[in-house]
Amino acid sequence: MRRGTRYGALLGPLLAGGTTPDLVTRAARGLGLPERGRYAVVVLGTPVPDAAVAEGPDGDGARWWWGAAEGRSPGEVEAREDCREVAVVLLGPAGPARAAARLRGLGAGPGGVSPVVGSLAELGAARRLAGTALLTCEPGSREIVRLDERLPAALLVSRPELSTRLLAEVFGPLLTLVPAERSLLVETLEAWLECGGSVGRAAARLGCHRNTVFNRLRRLERLTARSLSRPRELVDLVLALEVLRLSSAP
Repeated sequence: MRRGTRYGALLGPLLAGGTTPDLVTRAARGLGLPERGRYAVVVLGTPVPDAAVAEGPDGDGARWWWGAAEGRSPGEVEAREDCREVAVVLLGPAGPARAAARLRGLGAGPGGVSPVVGSLAELGAARRLAGTALLTCEPGSREIVRLDERLPAALLVSRPELSTRLLAEVFGPLLTLVPAERSLLVETLEAWLECGGSVGRAAARLGCHRNTVFNRLRRLERLTARSLSRPRELVDLVLALEVLRLSSAP
């Protein structure tokens, strides 16, 4: 992995959205990179660990170039202020999943990893998508997430005004409860979803009787005026739950 002002000067314009042939050719020649290849971009919300910038390819053969984030590309979702580091990765055989796993192993995070793009000219788009993936990380977490794993959440963070509206419309009455009471209902809904809609399995996970889970879910339905048995209304609840997860509200 490499970093330095030279790398930033060559890759910076591409990450900012520049796609002219001379920019691409100059970066490819200066860094010894193919103009076409399997690339991904990583955006970290904290400084990159020292171990991540060691020279040479990683265990998967991937080659990394690190640089400080500077500004935003046109149309990019505004990232949190702590966003500091960007990497361009010429991927190895295992692809972006292995790159994300390596960063987790190094204790980096939070961070977002873009989908694979096929050329240096697409790095600007990849950076925007990696920045959006970063925004789907839970506040205060050390997650490293790939955009393709978080597409519904990415849609929500891409339109924050609609996300706020969705949360108020679906969970408005729930949010008026005292925090402990609200947390209990939210935890129950999360457990029920994670258990595939099984009340019995959710009860076992929560350490309570299945009737307790059933009663909490029925109360949640009354508060939100939405039924867990109606697919469209369940989608509302799941998306609102995702907005709540991403918010800083206790």
